[in-house]
Amino acid sequence: MSMMVKRLQLALIHTAVAVTLVPINSTLNRVMIKELGISAALVALLASLPYVFSPLQVLIGSYSDHHPILGLRRTPYIVLGLLFCAAGVVLAPLAAVEIPVQPVLGLLLTLLVFMAWGMGFNLASVSYLALASEISGEKVRSRTVAIMWVMMVVGIILTAATLGGMLERFDYAALNRAFLTVALGALGLGALGLIGLEKRVSAQPALPLDEERESWQVIFRKVFANPEARLFFGYLLLLLTALLGQDVLIEPYAAEAFGLSVSATTRITSIWGGVMLVAMLATGFLETRLAKKTLARAGGWVGLLGFALIALSSLLAQRGVFYGGVLLLGAGTGIATISNLSLMLDMTTARVGLYIGAWGIASALARLVGNLLSGVVRDAVTFTTQNALAGYLTVFILQALFLLVSLFLLSRVDVRRFRERESLPFAERAAIAGDLS
Repeated sequence: MSMMVKRLQLALIHTAVAVTLVPINSTLNRVMIKELGISAALVALLASLPYVFSPLQVLIGSYSDHHPILGLRRTPYIVLGLLFCAAGVVLAPLAAVEIPVQPVLGLLLTLLVFMAWGMGFNLASVSYLALASEISGEKVRSRTVAIMWVMMVVGIILTAATLGGMLERFDYAALNRAFLTVALGALGLGALGLIGLEKRVSAQPALPLDEERESWQVIFRKVFANPEARLFFGYLLLLLTALLGQDVLIEPYAAEAFGLSVSATTRITSIWGGVMLVAMLATGFLETRLAKKTLARAGGWVGLLGFALIALSSLLAQRGVFYGGVLLLGAGTGIATISNLSLMLDMTTARVGLYIGAWGIASALARLVGNLLSGVVRDAVTFTTQNALAGYLTVFILQALFLLVSLFLLSRVDVRRFRERESLPFAERAAIAGDLS
């Protein structure tokens, strides 16, 4: 089997896992908040479970290193994780609709389903990334993961568009059918990716990869020993909390402010993802002409302007202004991702893996904190003012302020204090972005 075929198969597995996030993060969160009237804070907590469980990836990866099943180190764990993800997608809407009817039972069922989905996501992710590293080897790993990342983004865009089409006439039966379609599609993609991909091995001592796995505590301790790294980590955490924390509220906000249908709000993910992909590619090209810090600053300002337009759109009652804000938010996220990865990789010549781990921690913490903060603030302000739009606007203004503070911190980051190194090419940085998405 040629290496290109293997890369495409790995990309299919990566895409299969990623697309299971779309119906829950882009459709069900809107239905739960808007149609079912469930607390945004609760929805944010449920949607954050993959990131709550992400520290377990170190343990999962280490266990699979030591315990092959039927001579396969990764495939069984990928299959199990993907099955959990698919089951979560199928069962999530069935459980969620029970919350308004039977609050205790419905909440318990929903929590169990989301936990299964979150665990499946982490179980499959760490396993297929390990498999990608083992198959590709260190020298060409970046090309493999770059292909995986591009196909993942395209898969997310197509999944959101498909869901939007299936939910043109929304009812709960259509919602269940759409989610079942996504789950079956994910299982099909995963199956195609796994056929003949991993070679069987006899029981052996742990792979060298096992020795490179470091816990969150170890990474924190090593990174925070460097003052400049601490400053950059704080900047990164604020930036990503703002850019990624909006995910749980953007669709229900569009429904509340403009009366958009479930189909229309689901398509927002396609728009955002498409613009982000183009922005990342453009940033990789521009980095040979502009300073990385200039591009990072531009990403923050573009994202801030996006939040401003999104907040302003409801006050002006202008749907076009809202979509303009979504475009800018996607562009800002794409620019910030590539430019800040470049800045991060300038910190070290010998410990790139350590700082990639730090980026992964910042990303997971940002999604967790951003989602929870967005949900809690939205609920608190809505309850206080008895105005749902006021709750959403407060969150978007707060996220814009986070970006403003992050830009101040960025101005204090002195890359010259880090050990100089040649910048990695765009393919490598895009690969790392996909690796940690």
